[in-house]
Amino acid sequence: MPNFTKMAIKATFLRLLDEKPLSQITVKEIVEECGVNRNSFYYHFQDIPALVEEILTEAADQIIAAYPAIDSLEGCLNAAVEFAMKNRRGVLHIYHSVNRDIFEQYLWKIAHHVVKAYADSLFAEKPLKESDREVIVRFYEGECFGMVMKWMSEGMKDGIQEAISRLCELRRGMVEEMIRRCLEGQP
Repeated sequence: MPNFTKMAIKATFLRLLDEKPLSQITVKEIVEECGVNRNSFYYHFQDIPALVEEILTEAADQIIAAYPAIDSLEGCLNAAVEFAMKNRRGVLHIYHSVNRDIFEQYLWKIAHHVVKAYADSLFAEKPLKESDREVIVRFYEGECFGMVMKWMSEGMKDGIQEAISRLCELRRGMVEEMIRRCLEGQP
Protein backbone atom coordinates (compact mmCIF):
# COMPACT_ATOMS: atom_id res chain seq x y z
CA MET A 1 0.00 0.00 0.00
CA PRO A 2 1.51 3.36 -0.99
CA ASN A 3 2.43 5.80 1.73
CA PHE A 4 0.73 9.03 0.69
CA THR A 5 2.75 11.23 3.07
CA LYS A 6 6.02 9.88 1.70
CA MET A 7 4.80 10.28 -1.88
CA ALA A 8 3.70 13.87 -1.14
CA ILE A 9 7.10 14.71 0.36
CA LYS A 10 8.86 13.34 -2.73
CA ALA A 11 6.54 15.16 -5.14
CA THR A 12 6.95 18.44 -3.25
CA PHE A 13 10.72 18.05 -3.18
CA LEU A 14 10.87 17.34 -6.93
CA ARG A 15 8.73 20.39 -7.67
CA LEU A 16 10.99 22.58 -5.50
CA LEU A 17 14.10 21.05 -7.09
CA ASP A 18 12.77 22.00 -10.49
CA GLU A 19 12.49 25.61 -9.26
CA LYS A 20 15.79 26.09 -7.43
CA PRO A 21 19.16 24.57 -6.53
CA LEU A 22 19.31 21.74 -4.03
CA SER A 23 21.33 23.84 -1.57
CA GLN A 24 18.42 26.29 -1.27
CA ILE A 25 15.81 23.66 -0.35
CA THR A 26 15.18 23.10 3.35
CA VAL A 27 13.21 20.51 5.27
CA LYS A 28 11.12 23.37 6.67
CA GLU A 29 10.20 24.49 3.16
CA ILE A 30 9.35 20.94 2.05
CA VAL A 31 7.03 20.28 4.99
CA GLU A 32 5.33 23.69 4.75
CA GLU A 33 4.72 23.25 1.02
CA CYS A 34 3.61 19.67 1.53
CA GLY A 35 1.36 20.36 4.51
CA VAL A 36 2.96 17.84 6.88
CA ASN A 37 4.95 18.33 10.07
CA ARG A 38 8.72 17.96 10.44
CA ASN A 39 8.32 14.71 12.34
CA SER A 40 6.57 13.20 9.33
CA PHE A 41 9.52 14.13 7.14
CA TYR A 42 12.04 12.66 9.58
CA TYR A 43 9.93 9.54 10.04
CA HIS A 44 10.47 8.76 6.35
CA PHE A 45 13.87 10.33 5.62
CA GLN A 46 16.98 10.95 7.68
CA ASP A 47 17.70 14.16 5.76
CA ILE A 48 17.48 15.71 2.29
CA PRO A 49 20.39 13.66 0.86
CA ALA A 50 18.55 10.48 1.95
CA LEU A 51 15.45 11.77 0.14
CA VAL A 52 17.50 12.45 -3.01
CA GLU A 53 19.06 9.01 -2.82
CA GLU A 54 15.71 7.26 -2.50
CA ILE A 55 14.23 9.19 -5.43
CA LEU A 56 17.21 8.40 -7.66
CA THR A 57 17.28 4.75 -6.59
CA GLU A 58 13.59 4.38 -7.40
CA ALA A 59 14.13 6.06 -10.78
CA ALA A 60 17.05 3.72 -11.52
CA ASP A 61 14.98 0.69 -10.53
CA GLN A 62 12.10 1.83 -12.77
CA ILE A 63 14.41 2.26 -15.75
CA ILE A 64 16.00 -1.13 -15.09
CA ALA A 65 12.56 -2.75 -14.93
CA ALA A 66 11.54 -1.00 -18.16
CA TYR A 67 14.62 -2.34 -19.98
CA PRO A 68 15.01 -6.02 -19.03
CA ALA A 69 16.68 -6.64 -22.40
CA ILE A 70 18.45 -4.18 -24.66
CA ASP A 71 19.46 -5.05 -28.18
CA SER A 72 21.70 -2.13 -29.15
CA LEU A 73 24.31 0.25 -27.82
CA GLU A 74 22.00 3.08 -28.81
CA GLY A 75 19.33 1.60 -26.55
CA CYS A 76 21.86 1.50 -23.71
CA LEU A 77 22.79 5.14 -24.06
CA ASN A 78 19.20 6.31 -24.49
CA ALA A 79 18.12 4.44 -21.36
CA ALA A 80 20.93 6.10 -19.41
CA VAL A 81 19.72 9.61 -20.33
CA GLU A 82 15.98 8.95 -20.05
CA PHE A 83 15.42 10.09 -16.45
CA ALA A 84 17.77 13.05 -16.82
CA MET A 85 15.89 14.31 -19.87
CA LYS A 86 12.52 14.03 -18.15
CA ASN A 87 13.80 15.87 -15.07
CA ARG A 88 16.38 18.18 -16.66
CA ARG A 89 16.36 21.12 -14.24
CA GLY A 90 16.18 18.99 -11.11
CA VAL A 91 18.95 16.69 -12.32
CA LEU A 92 21.16 19.66 -13.14
CA HIS A 93 20.52 21.05 -9.66
CA ILE A 94 21.64 17.72 -8.17
CA TYR A 95 24.60 17.52 -10.57
CA HIS A 96 25.81 20.94 -9.42
CA SER A 97 25.29 20.20 -5.72
CA VAL A 98 27.45 18.67 -3.03
CA ASN A 99 25.28 15.55 -3.45
CA ARG A 100 26.45 14.93 -7.01
CA ASP A 101 27.97 11.60 -5.96
CA ILE A 102 24.45 10.27 -5.35
CA PHE A 103 23.56 10.99 -8.97
CA GLU A 104 26.80 9.44 -10.18
CA GLN A 105 26.00 6.23 -8.26
CA TYR A 106 22.55 6.19 -9.87
CA LEU A 107 24.07 6.69 -13.31
CA TRP A 108 26.66 3.91 -12.79
CA LYS A 109 23.84 1.58 -11.71
CA ILE A 110 21.87 2.38 -14.88
CA ALA A 111 24.96 2.12 -17.11
CA HIS A 112 25.88 -1.24 -15.60
CA HIS A 113 22.39 -2.66 -16.02
CA VAL A 114 21.80 -1.50 -19.57
CA VAL A 115 25.23 -2.54 -20.81
CA LYS A 116 24.97 -5.91 -19.05
CA ALA A 117 21.51 -6.48 -20.56
CA TYR A 118 22.89 -5.58 -24.00
CA ALA A 119 25.95 -7.79 -23.51
CA ASP A 120 23.82 -10.73 -22.33
CA SER A 121 21.82 -10.62 -25.56
CA LEU A 122 24.93 -10.06 -27.66
CA PHE A 123 27.00 -12.82 -26.02
CA ALA A 124 24.10 -15.27 -25.64
CA GLU A 125 25.43 -18.06 -27.82
CA LYS A 126 29.08 -17.03 -27.92
CA PRO A 127 31.58 -19.05 -25.86
CA LEU A 128 33.54 -16.02 -24.64
CA LYS A 129 35.79 -16.23 -21.62
CA GLU A 130 34.27 -14.50 -18.60
CA SER A 131 37.26 -12.16 -18.39
CA ASP A 132 36.70 -11.03 -22.00
CA ARG A 133 33.01 -10.44 -21.32
CA GLU A 134 33.88 -8.38 -18.27
CA VAL A 135 36.40 -6.23 -20.16
CA ILE A 136 33.87 -5.46 -22.90
CA VAL A 137 31.10 -4.66 -20.40
CA ARG A 138 33.38 -2.37 -18.38
CA PHE A 139 34.45 -0.55 -21.54
CA TYR A 140 30.89 0.16 -22.66
CA GLU A 141 29.77 1.02 -19.10
CA GLY A 142 32.48 3.66 -18.95
CA GLU A 143 31.52 4.94 -22.37
CA CYS A 144 27.85 5.32 -21.39
CA PHE A 145 28.71 6.95 -18.08
CA GLY A 146 31.26 9.29 -19.62
CA MET A 147 29.01 10.41 -22.46
CA VAL A 148 26.16 11.24 -20.08
CA MET A 149 28.44 13.05 -17.61
CA LYS A 150 29.99 15.13 -20.42
CA TRP A 151 26.51 16.02 -21.67
CA MET A 152 25.53 17.09 -18.17
CA SER A 153 28.71 19.12 -17.66
CA GLU A 154 27.78 21.06 -20.80
CA GLY A 155 24.32 21.91 -19.45
CA MET A 156 22.33 19.02 -20.94
CA LYS A 157 21.85 20.80 -24.25
CA ASP A 158 19.41 19.36 -26.76
CA GLY A 159 20.83 16.95 -29.28
CA ILE A 160 22.11 14.14 -27.05
CA GLN A 161 19.94 11.55 -28.80
CA GLU A 162 21.19 12.65 -32.22
CA ALA A 163 24.78 12.44 -30.93
CA ILE A 164 24.07 8.95 -29.57
CA SER A 165 22.64 7.85 -32.93
CA ARG A 166 25.63 9.24 -34.80
CA LEU A 167 28.13 7.62 -32.43
CA CYS A 168 26.40 4.27 -32.84
CA GLU A 169 26.40 4.67 -36.60
CA LEU A 170 30.13 5.41 -36.59
CA ARG A 171 30.88 2.46 -34.30
CA ARG A 172 28.67 -0.07 -36.05
CA GLY A 173 30.39 -3.45 -36.10
CA MET A 174 32.99 -2.65 -33.44
CA VAL A 175 31.55 -4.82 -30.69
CA GLU A 176 31.09 -7.68 -33.13
CA GLU A 177 34.76 -7.27 -34.11
CA MET A 178 35.73 -7.36 -30.42
CA ILE A 179 33.79 -10.60 -30.01
CA ARG A 180 35.39 -12.07 -33.15
CA ARG A 181 38.86 -11.26 -31.83
CA CYS A 182 38.04 -12.78 -28.43
CA LEU A 183 36.85 -16.00 -30.08
CA GLU A 184 39.80 -16.05 -32.46
CA GLY A 185 42.26 -16.15 -29.58
CA GLN A 186 40.52 -19.01 -27.75
CA PRO A 187 41.48 -22.69 -28.05
